[in-house]
Amino acid sequence: MIEVNELTKRYGDKLAVDHLSFTIPQGVVTGFLGPNGAGKSTTMRMLLDLDRPTSGTVRIDGKHYGELREPLKYIGALLEAKAVHPGRTAHNHLRWMAASNRIPAQRVDEVLALVGLTAVAKKRSGGFSLGMGQRLGIAAALLGDPKILMFDEPVNGLDPEGIVWVRNLMKSLAAEGRTVFVSSHLMSEMALTAEHLIVIGRGRLLANLPMNEFIDQNSRSFVRLRTPQPEQLLDALSREGMTASLDGNGAWEVENGDMARIGDLAAANGVTLHELSPQRASLEEAFMRMTAEAVEYHTETPAPENPPAAWGENWKKES
Repeated sequence: MIEVNELTKRYGDKLAVDHLSFTIPQGVVTGFLGPNGAGKSTTMRMLLDLDRPTSGTVRIDGKHYGELREPLKYIGALLEAKAVHPGRTAHNHLRWMAASNRIPAQRVDEVLALVGLTAVAKKRSGGFSLGMGQRLGIAAALLGDPKILMFDEPVNGLDPEGIVWVRNLMKSLAAEGRTVFVSSHLMSEMALTAEHLIVIGRGRLLANLPMNEFIDQNSRSFVRLRTPQPEQLLDALSREGMTASLDGNGAWEVENGDMARIGDLAAANGVTLHELSPQRASLEEAFMRMTAEAVEYHTETPAPENPPAAWGENWKKES
């Protein structure tokens, strides 16, 4: 278990991390989210004692990282895929790490097989692609069979098969009761992987709660309806204290409506429904809403003054 208490980091006048406190739960994949510049990388580096906090503490199984003997047996991490000497082979890189933490040599071959690098184990890492570097970094994190794992952008550079593999790996590690902490900017992937979220902005804690609760609290939910008999349906909804608004695409939206109740109501009043579906915001939409005030750099996309010639008359008509 990782416990963070009042963790703060300053770089001169810049406050990168501002009195962060949270506990990372065991047995679930915890996503670590925040806009660029939120302090995620700095926080993860302090968890591993790579950066010294200005104040505050981090405890790993009740101990400071520097107090851990053979730390790879407690916590494994992938923070920078290319943080490997380019002249070392994948096998020798892991063999050196294993020896430094008294990990049996056969474990090197086991993790190389697990991440699919057995065939290139004797090749120098300097020639690895980004995806292969990611796999080697994951192998290093798993080397000591630790109870705690941290991953920063673990699917960066991986092909679709590799992305699915990493997703399933993290879920299986959590299912074994381990602590799995992962940071990523890929919201669609995080939505498929994480069960719990810790969200920060401008170095401060914004949220620490299960994924479903985060989306519910930071999004708009409604039931979408399509019917050739809108007047009859609106009257029926009104009698039940519900209101619907037209969305501009021929569908009606009932805020916080109960889909089963609306369906029963339509049937009881002889109203034909062409669509009846619950709508819920994505993780990305909920994240954007929560962190809107914590984004460090806001951008605007102005309309082009001189559109490319290939746009032709279509651009003029749409403008």
